[in-house]
Amino acid sequence: MAGRDSSRLFRTEFRTRRIVVAIGLIVAACVPGVFGDVTRGLLIDAYLQVSVFVAATFLIFYSAEKYLDFDIHNLLAQKNLVAVPVAAGLGATPGCGGAVMVVAAYSSGNVGFGAVVAALTATMGDAAFLLIAVRPDAAAVLLPTAFAVGIVSGWVINWWFPRLGAGRSCQPQMSCAAVGKTRVIDTAYLAAAIPGFAIGILLLFQVNVSDGLAWLPETLALTGVGLGLLIWSTSSFQTLSHPDDSPVTRTAEETSFVTVWVISAFLIYEYLAQFAGLDLEQLFQTVAPLLPLIAIIIGFIPGCGPQVLVTALYINGIIPFAALLGNAISNDGDALFPAIAVDPKAAIMATLASAVPALITAYGFYLLIPGFLN
Repeated sequence: MAGRDSSRLFRTEFRTRRIVVAIGLIVAACVPGVFGDVTRGLLIDAYLQVSVFVAATFLIFYSAEKYLDFDIHNLLAQKNLVAVPVAAGLGATPGCGGAVMVVAAYSSGNVGFGAVVAALTATMGDAAFLLIAVRPDAAAVLLPTAFAVGIVSGWVINWWFPRLGAGRSCQPQMSCAAVGKTRVIDTAYLAAAIPGFAIGILLLFQVNVSDGLAWLPETLALTGVGLGLLIWSTSSFQTLSHPDDSPVTRTAEETSFVTVWVISAFLIYEYLAQFAGLDLEQLFQTVAPLLPLIAIIIGFIPGCGPQVLVTALYINGIIPFAALLGNAISNDGDALFPAIAVDPKAAIMATLASAVPALITAYGFYLLIPGFLN
């Protein structure tokens, strides 16, 4: 099939909705005046503050997975006392890949239900990349806390509901075939991301990189965003890239996916504040005690988009850390999609099981240390 010819630059199977979104972002960035300036500035910030760090993380993770002889499924197949912390650790890694691996192990009958609950409770999904890049101090508290809560939740489930054993012996099917050889566009994306990562590091340490080279960060960022939109618009992947593809291809595919969600969250917040005159901080102050509960409920929505938006609200000082923590514990990211495909009943039970620890942890922080990391 021509669309899967690895010698081509990219897939020819354009996805209508995605291409409309991509064109809309490009047009918005080209509009003259304040609207265009705001859009371009947010695209640049999203790329240099988040995307380049996401790309570095994915490249390291997928390179280690491909070239190091390490079978995580052997650890997951151990007794529940060991499997639950391993599953929680996979879930706590940024992104959704670790949690999806646990769901796949459950579907093949190699891991218990408590491990699934541990992974889905511990995961923050793609929103973790945004938090690590912009608020590493908050990430240093939230991620270990979610990891610990995931372990306890998994052990409690195995102790309280011992009959909820391993899943049915079946493997979730990949939504598409592997791309094949690394494409030109994948290499180009990484070529922009590497110097972009260096600039991102400098910006992280508040080094002024605009003296005489103001064009370079902007050019790299807009090039990277443009390539990412092209990859995302032509990709057939639903959530995760194919494990048979190269680390470069998988990095380009999944970083592009994360970047679109981050850009969307940035733009929604900034457009509402800049052009709609909406003061979200004042609005949310009127329902402050309910914010952790609202964030937890949002966490039940499948996918990473709503959770990235919650993280963006926290970064902008709109919601407290307790609300973000509740959302992180209750949300399952993209890992919920394969879980629903494999065993809908178990998926619903697992995500609802995270409600109790999410409420306890979120309101514990909110009531005992209300101003913590706000």
